[in-house]
Amino acid sequence: MDEDFTFNEHNKDEFPPAHTAEHLLNQTMIRMFGCERSNNAHVERKKSKITYVLDRKPDRKQEKEIERRMNELIAEDLPVSYEVVDRADLPEEVDASRLPDDVSQSVRLVRIGDYDVCACIGKHVRSTSQIGRFELLGTNWDEHQRTFRIRFKVIP
Repeated sequence: MDEDFTFNEHNKDEFPPAHTAEHLLNQTMIRMFGCERSNNAHVERKKSKITYVLDRKPDRKQEKEIERRMNELIAEDLPVSYEVVDRADLPEEVDASRLPDDVSQSVRLVRIGDYDVCACIGKHVRSTSQIGRFELLGTNWDEHQRTFRIRFKVIP
């Protein structure tokens, strides 16, 4: 379907299970902590890290809840679908300020069930059950920057 549209150049070769998990994790953090999507993620096959700006450090119980919710979403086998829209017609839940300045006229949206929608041209799995298991490896809190880094891996 993408061959009918011209999108911006994409210089990454994502590992689809981990990249799709990144989308789920972003929405999970938004819902749990009222933060924005991360703009500092390093998503890889073996280990990934993603950072969020939060107003407080999550406690251990909340960290366990992040992992529990992620695995629950994965088990729900939510479908991953794509939609191409004109950049002037983005849904209100998609933050246009996060798009690059030279964004193409056509924007590809990635939807994960009714849980998340995001503009993205990366590779994804067809449904969340293909992600495998989400394992939270550790976290770091930077009090000065108010940033919370999550290290995780997915086990397909």
